[in-house]
Amino acid sequence: MRRVGDWLTTPEPLGRLAAFRTLAYLLVAADIVFFTGWIRGRTSVSGELYAPLLVGRVLPLPTPNAALVTVLFWALLATTLAAATGRAPRLLGWTVLALYFEWLIIAFSYGKVDHDRFGILVALAVLPTVGRARHGDLTPSAKAGWALRVTQLAVIATYFLAAWAKLRYGGLDWLTGATLARAVIRRGTFASEWLLDVPGLLVAAQFGIMAFELTSPLIFVLRGRARNAMIAFFYLFHAVTWSAITISFMPHQVAMTSFLPLERVLPVLWARRLLPARWPATPAARHPAPPEAPVSPAGPVTAATPVSPAGPVMPTAPVSPAEPVMPATLVDSGAPVTETDSRSGRAPG
Repeated sequence: MRRVGDWLTTPEPLGRLAAFRTLAYLLVAADIVFFTGWIRGRTSVSGELYAPLLVGRVLPLPTPNAALVTVLFWALLATTLAAATGRAPRLLGWTVLALYFEWLIIAFSYGKVDHDRFGILVALAVLPTVGRARHGDLTPSAKAGWALRVTQLAVIATYFLAAWAKLRYGGLDWLTGATLARAVIRRGTFASEWLLDVPGLLVAAQFGIMAFELTSPLIFVLRGRARNAMIAFFYLFHAVTWSAITISFMPHQVAMTSFLPLERVLPVLWARRLLPARWPATPAARHPAPPEAPVSPAGPVTAATPVSPAGPVMPTAPVSPAEPVMPATLVDSGAPVTETDSRSGRAPG
């Protein structure tokens, strides 16, 4: 049991948890707007058509009406967008879980239950337990590792239990029957309609899907390139499914990002690097002005003239190398200037 506990709580970078949390909450916002937004129009029908799931009967939850669904929609949209920023992770996280859980109960009580929401719903249940986490933070955390591992288990359980449900309700006839042919007839596209002319290929694909879903737990024992190749195959499988019968499994694919090194995703840093390239600096920014001289409180600072102990030093005029320096004699401004003898200092003659 100790080894199982250590495996479940293998430390993972907090940055991976932060990036995954942002993706999960943005997916919830996109889901209620684009994928399950039809719920807002379903409340106009009679309440007799509402057949709540078992959990909706046990709690019990009210029969949805226009007012309830409208308040639920706007409250859920606001809280998911706020939670995607990483602020108040526990308060907003538990609120999003409760509101989205009620939203899905309403959606699935009018018809089939989409199993592609299982992984993301489990993720919403464990994300609030981690607390604060920042994008790009490489600090290992056992709490982050546990949240990501539980989400991974839910993702793989979706595949494995889908195979079990096929065998439980369809038996071997699911493998050898016209399961995919019926799906292509109902939801096929130009990329898959030609397969109706090759029924044997569709039957082979059914065996392949069953083998893929039953062996999906091997992802937990693979390492390195083999593990990355299997994850890539998961995404390729859903890309082919969407192109063939327009089933996207988008919530499940977002939950599957828990396997990826999302700590390398740094959207804020990338935006900062991208902005200077897209918005070149102005001429003033490319050629900045020289820094101004500091100014003292009494006025601007100017270059001071060195002062000797006997008084200030006055600048002298430059002297030509060809002319000697002659001593100057102070004369009266009203008397004529005469030349003096250099030895005696008296005027000649």
